[in-house]
Amino acid sequence: MRKFPSKATFPGRNERARVHAALASVVLALACSAALLPVRTAHAQLPTLGDGSELTTSGERRLGDRIIRELYRDPDYIDDAVLSEYVQSLWLPLMDAARKRGELSPEMDERFAWEILLGRDRTVNAFALPGGYLGVHLGLIGVVASRDELASVLAHELSHVTQRHISRLIAQQSKQTPLLLGAMILGALAASKNPGAAQAMVVGGQALAMQNQLNFSRDMEREADRIGYGLMEPAGFAPQGFVSMFDKLQQANRINDNGSWPYLRSHPLTTQRMADMQSRLPPGKAQQPAPPSSQEHAMASARARVLSNPGVDTLRQWIAEAGGTGFASQSAPRKAAILYASALGSSQLRDAKAARTTWTLLEAQVRGDAPAQRLAQLLKAEIELAAGDAEAALAALPAGAGEHRPELLLRTRALLKAGRSGEVTAALQTWIANHPRDATVWQLMATVWQANGQPLRAIRAEAEAHATRYDYQAAVDRFKAGQDLARRSGPAADHFEASIIDTRLKAMESLLREQAAER
Repeated sequence: MRKFPSKATFPGRNERARVHAALASVVLALACSAALLPVRTAHAQLPTLGDGSELTTSGERRLGDRIIRELYRDPDYIDDAVLSEYVQSLWLPLMDAARKRGELSPEMDERFAWEILLGRDRTVNAFALPGGYLGVHLGLIGVVASRDELASVLAHELSHVTQRHISRLIAQQSKQTPLLLGAMILGALAASKNPGAAQAMVVGGQALAMQNQLNFSRDMEREADRIGYGLMEPAGFAPQGFVSMFDKLQQANRINDNGSWPYLRSHPLTTQRMADMQSRLPPGKAQQPAPPSSQEHAMASARARVLSNPGVDTLRQWIAEAGGTGFASQSAPRKAAILYASALGSSQLRDAKAARTTWTLLEAQVRGDAPAQRLAQLLKAEIELAAGDAEAALAALPAGAGEHRPELLLRTRALLKAGRSGEVTAALQTWIANHPRDATVWQLMATVWQANGQPLRAIRAEAEAHATRYDYQAAVDRFKAGQDLARRSGPAADHFEASIIDTRLKAMESLLREQAAER
């Protein structure tokens, strides 16, 4: 498992939200200011603002890898299989639409990571990093009213990347090297984790001082809106989601700036941007409301709110809401969200009896809605696993559950708890063969192989898990530990596995040298 810094070194939520907002202003707004942009005249076919970038796609990916290595170590970034799969179900159609429309070049498609990280943070935020990495805070998933609204944010951020806005910043800011920009971003992150670190605060202060210069220009914001809007319908989403998300942001902007909406700082609303999105809706759809929320989205949104660690008192309020007098008058999606949050919250508070009782109500509520029923079954398995009943957790999962990642992870953990780890090895190996950069599955494979009496394979899986997170030093250490174990085992060693470890160790040492040279 990854080793994280002690939580004692982390500031409070409000302080962290303020610094995360500053970080978002640098990360999200990685492009040059309007003053640095040439004036554009209208043409029948406007060129993209990213044309002429001096930073290659390979260079941008290396910069992104350098930044993401630190984010992987942040315990606030989580791998929740259910939410990750839900976000991916929106992200992948947008990517496909970008390919078909020619917005995503084959070179960028191949070289960039296209990976989304989920942040366990209640602030409403999403950001793009160099190299095709994106971050989404659970706070954003928790407030969007529909899949179309969430898709509009993802489409906007995707367009910032495909139009090379990030590399254009680096090209325009000729006095700042890419590594310095990366150091500024990491400095702001370090400052948020340890305010007493003087050096990190200095670098973070430099990032804050350059905030206005690094904000996306208005031209870039409008282009990301335009390109992102064009991806919505081809990807299967209602374009009204763009407009309703703008309305939501505008309402939040009117209230006050309490640090909960850092997305508004990095992507400030303008009347022109909002009017442009409104004008793009066809006449017949302009007056139509945005599509309503589905039960599936409402449950995913509820899960995001619970997993963002709102506190025990808030969880208890959500649990009580399921038995409130106004529950019966709520819409179906709202009822599903309330029941889901109540059941998951009860499970997190170690009240298995209450969680099971509420889940029964949830199961009746979503009956007949296949996507929502699946989320309910996954929650049932999660509740039983948390209660220590591995067999009940397995019974809640359908046969052939290894086809999807959430089911695979839950089934593996349940079988490990039940002492039946040998039953899941083949499914894990198949998954990892198709998804070699899945660190969580690699780590589970290590646990399974250890339980199956194959320590050498377990060590290699641990090393591979570190490698997928670009922690090459840790990977080298584990591969060397594997070599030592193979030597001590003598003739009894798995020589095929030992040969793989030798080969992978050489590759990791080479990557580690390259990584050290970048510093």
